[in-house]
Amino acid sequence: MTAPTRVRSAALSAAPLVFVLLWSTGFVGAKYGLPYAEPFTFLALRLALAGALLAALAGGLRSAWPSGRAQVGRAGVAGLLLHAGYLGSVFFAIHSGLPASVAAVVTSLQPVLTAALASRLLGERLVAVQWLGLALGVGGVVLVLAPGLAAAAGEEGALPPVGVAACLVALLSGTAGTLWQKQHGDDIPLLSGTVVQYAAAALVLVAVAGLTEDMAIEWTAEFVLALVWLVVPLSLGAVLLLLLLLRRGSASGVSSLLFLVPPATAVEAHLLFGESLPLLSLAGVVVTTVGVALVLRPPGRRTARRATMGA
Repeated sequence: MTAPTRVRSAALSAAPLVFVLLWSTGFVGAKYGLPYAEPFTFLALRLALAGALLAALAGGLRSAWPSGRAQVGRAGVAGLLLHAGYLGSVFFAIHSGLPASVAAVVTSLQPVLTAALASRLLGERLVAVQWLGLALGVGGVVLVLAPGLAAAAGEEGALPPVGVAACLVALLSGTAGTLWQKQHGDDIPLLSGTVVQYAAAALVLVAVAGLTEDMAIEWTAEFVLALVWLVVPLSLGAVLLLLLLLRRGSASGVSSLLFLVPPATAVEAHLLFGESLPLLSLAGVVVTTVGVALVLRPPGRRTARRATMGA
């Protein structure tokens, strides 16, 4: 194996871990930025900037662009679901007062919903050990966030119904977007297709913000730092990694990585902000990691043969 091949193989192997680490910082960026801008205005600005940077990169690299209205339309639908629907709903939920930990619990159900629908829509069959991994993933996330959820409930009382509803919309939009991208996005150029996604989502979010918000922004240092982080590492790095992983793996397998996001966020909050990380949460990190490993584990020959016979 040549040196470039080894580097490429190592980079591909590290891609899931890098994706989880980047994606898990999204709640932190939203927490810092939302006090200074309303959610749809904030997200529309983020996606517009990311789309412009990505368009310049695609032009510089002379990347191919989506051919015909069909590819543009498919990329636009993916953008509306993954960015306007999922991210817009998460931002709105946090802005409405829903604790980020609660939002993480609700959206962490996406891998289970994706796996159930992928078996019907995409023909992806999970074996018993992978379903066990999904169950462990859900249980691990609950263990990680249980101490924080109990504290939040005790201090703040009832959760805002509009925030919970927005989180459910995020769950459905993220699941639908993942399945749509896996089914219709493989033949669309990665860089330029993502530009189309961002443009479509930004246009819709600008329209929604114009109808529901003042669209005022307080340009503080905290807001600028949050915006830069959400645009470059998140909207450019993490989203491109997500689309790349969907091209190389199953929708249910890639979605299972989202189980690791709440535990990663809890660990980051402990290291960066000194938030407590109880023993129960540490146990949840271990359980979640084992669950994801089982979902991503290639089935053995005997198990694969049974799944093929069942299909």
